[in-house]
Amino acid sequence: MFASGQKLSRRFYRDVVEPLIRPWPHGAALLGWGSDVLGYDTERSVDHGWGPRLQLFVSDADVTDARRAVESSLPDTFEGWPVRFGWAGQPPRHWVDVTTLPDWLTGQLGVDASRELTTRDWLLIPQQLILGVVRGAVYADPTGGLAAARSRLAWYPDDVWLWLMASGWHRIEEEEHLVGRAAEVGDELGSRLLAGRLARDILRLSFLQERAYCPYLKWLGTAFRELDAYAELAPILDRVLAAGDYPAREQALVAAYEFVARRHNALGVADTVDPSPRPFHDRPFQVLLAGRLADTCQAAIADPQLRDQPLIGSVDQVCDSTDVLSSTSRPRELAVLYDL
Repeated sequence: MFASGQKLSRRFYRDVVEPLIRPWPHGAALLGWGSDVLGYDTERSVDHGWGPRLQLFVSDADVTDARRAVESSLPDTFEGWPVRFGWAGQPPRHWVDVTTLPDWLTGQLGVDASRELTTRDWLLIPQQLILGVVRGAVYADPTGGLAAARSRLAWYPDDVWLWLMASGWHRIEEEEHLVGRAAEVGDELGSRLLAGRLARDILRLSFLQERAYCPYLKWLGTAFRELDAYAELAPILDRVLAAGDYPAREQALVAAYEFVARRHNALGVADTVDPSPRPFHDRPFQVLLAGRLADTCQAAIADPQLRDQPLIGSVDQVCDSTDVLSSTSRPRELAVLYDL
């Protein structure tokens, strides 16, 4: 019978790894990549890159000895699962990584989150990578160092949060009227594609409103089901995506806009904005005029340097490439986008 990777790795640590590593003070966890870290693994997940694995965090002085003890004594299998496995061209190896916490955090995030992060750091770390730290299972943390890092990463500083929401509203502002314009010139496919983009932006804005990080696209809908907004917003977004013509599409979109705008007001972090839809200037398209909400978020930011940044958003809002958002190094190359 299938058991989650978190449960399997917990038993693997308890029964096999902890006795090997006991001479050295250490932390132990299942973090980083993989659906099992997020708790989303199923029987389908075991066909690649799945099995008993851990990170072990020791002091600099203990890395070599602890690593040697693990390397020399791991069994070939655990509960019928191979301890050494590979996939996608990677040769089989064991996945008990012995390292220091600062080194692992730097490898995971591109920056050492055992210390305070700068505003630029926050903007350059993909949310999926943060989830790999804050959502995984912790099996031992005697010094509290991992707990402290997870607490630090639990959510954005208030000013960064406001700026990301402002950027999210700005994204909607730029395209909300284009759905109707495309339909007006007979581009039904373009209208539907634009509506889909806006639906995703609305969904992602809901994550920000509930102070929840977004996973990458594979798990976006799954994680959305965990939000309070899901019960009411999901049927509206279904109508957006299923609409067969522009009038039905517009009606669903403005319902979604109004829903997230009301939730914006309920946060109480910025000035209240009338959430009702209205025409796009003198054109016959019903929109939110979402720039009004972007302005309220931007005005509430205390840091003048961040407040005055162009509303391009974090790396997750700027970039849609999996190869960038799953990397620790490539996002850092986007630092030139921010005058911070």
